[in-house]
Amino acid sequence: MEQQELNKRLLFALALSFFVFIGFSYFFPAPETKKNTDATVNTTHQTPQVDKVSKQAPVTSSDKTPNNVSPVQTDSTVLATITSSNFIVNIDEFGRIGQVELLEDKYKDDEGNNLKLLKPEAVKPLEIRFTDVKLNEEAFKTPYVIQSGENELDVSSGVQMLTLVQKLSTVTVTKKIHFDSNGQYNVDITTSSPTQFFVTPGHRPVADTSVYLLVRGALIKGADDIITTIEDGDAEGYEKFQGAKIASAFDRYVTSLFFDFEKGLNVSILKQDNGDPLIFVEGENNLHLNAYIGPKDHEVLKSINPELTDAIEFGWFTFLAKPFYKVLLWINNYVGNWGWAIILFTLLVKFILFPLSYKGMMSMQKLKDLAPKMKEVKEKYKDDPAKMNAQMMEMYKKHGANPMGGCLPLILQIPVFFALYRVLLNAVELQGAPWILWIEDLALMDPYFVLPVLMGASMWFQQRITPSNFTDPLQEKIFKWFPVIMTVFFVYFPSGLVLYWLVNNIFTIGQQYFINHMYAKQKEAAIASHKKGKDKK
Repeated sequence: MEQQELNKRLLFALALSFFVFIGFSYFFPAPETKKNTDATVNTTHQTPQVDKVSKQAPVTSSDKTPNNVSPVQTDSTVLATITSSNFIVNIDEFGRIGQVELLEDKYKDDEGNNLKLLKPEAVKPLEIRFTDVKLNEEAFKTPYVIQSGENELDVSSGVQMLTLVQKLSTVTVTKKIHFDSNGQYNVDITTSSPTQFFVTPGHRPVADTSVYLLVRGALIKGADDIITTIEDGDAEGYEKFQGAKIASAFDRYVTSLFFDFEKGLNVSILKQDNGDPLIFVEGENNLHLNAYIGPKDHEVLKSINPELTDAIEFGWFTFLAKPFYKVLLWINNYVGNWGWAIILFTLLVKFILFPLSYKGMMSMQKLKDLAPKMKEVKEKYKDDPAKMNAQMMEMYKKHGANPMGGCLPLILQIPVFFALYRVLLNAVELQGAPWILWIEDLALMDPYFVLPVLMGASMWFQQRITPSNFTDPLQEKIFKWFPVIMTVFFVYFPSGLVLYWLVNNIFTIGQQYFINHMYAKQKEAAIASHKKGKDKK
């Protein structure tokens, strides 16, 4: 295939993939998860399994595969309340975290209500399930009592402890929970006699209901430091991780997680009847858990343990997204404004990629000048493709033009954009972060559509000054309509992401003007040199 035609088809494919990636999140949003009102847990070889059962039906099991009932209790009594300046945590009568409310203004909804992280019908953090079916049934009917500590604790000034006790017929369960003001808590679970049980950080919190293409579900950092993400709907139900360092149930901005960087956690993934993953950590007699529930704020997680920042996961292009995220954090620490941090980051990326972009743009200029000659070659050798390609390659070599060079700037932008897409969608730091004037929250769309319109206009102008030599009418039409389509898509995108693309376009326009000027000077110098050579002769 002719190299120039390959170049155009590659550009065409990249544009289509761009449309598919962005459009998919709007036209095919993730399906709503079904409410799981009843569940049965089977444990075989210490791995929980879930089956749907009726509340009224008795649970039976063989000795090899005991079943554990975990009925949904949406109206359980609040046993204790833990408050700080940033959150309120309720502990229910079954020793679980029944609800978490975030108090910061940036998390409030449009009506000014606090954000509640846990669905009433979902499995709650610190829920214990025993492998003994009768003991498990009894546990969900027997409330805990407070052995020490107050039923209202304020952790704003420091760590507070709460001890809960549940007396069952054959065993007594004790939970000692230490709460800190940053959302961290530690749990010691002991049983009066050796008893196999599992404890969960709960079904993932819910802090966002947008239709953006996001990653939600469970994240496990194994003993080998490999991070495994199991998205909602994708659980198999038999995943096991021995000695895991982090076990996180996460949403867009928030997480409920257990961690142990010394001894590790024996983790099993339970498959709920809607395919969502549910994390369980194995315990027997004595179990110590380090835990956290709240926003995936980089500085907060880093203050607990730097390795805990691995719980901030960006899905696709994580290998690029994580370093981008850290650079953005570093810039923001200096400028103190996420909008300007995004602008400076964009400038940094353009500066780093400029040598490659320069070569690509210069190559496009040369190809534009060679277009008439290439057309002549095509006409002359239209019946001999092999000779035509040979002549074309000889022409490229003679004039120092790279037929693939014109694709380079676009190819480089695609992974950078996708990585930034993930960062700016998932970074909780951008939530409620203002830029200037009307942009009061970079995590939300521009309320007046100013940035998307400017972005579309800048893209159109960029096309006007960029050399092109399309011969396929369909490809040419798609690229002409590209700014319009992108503007429509970007109208509902977070303003931080639109700001990045707008600034990127502006810098690219500046680069194009510079390269156009440099190329014109080179041509003038070449013409002058050619004339001088003729005069000497």
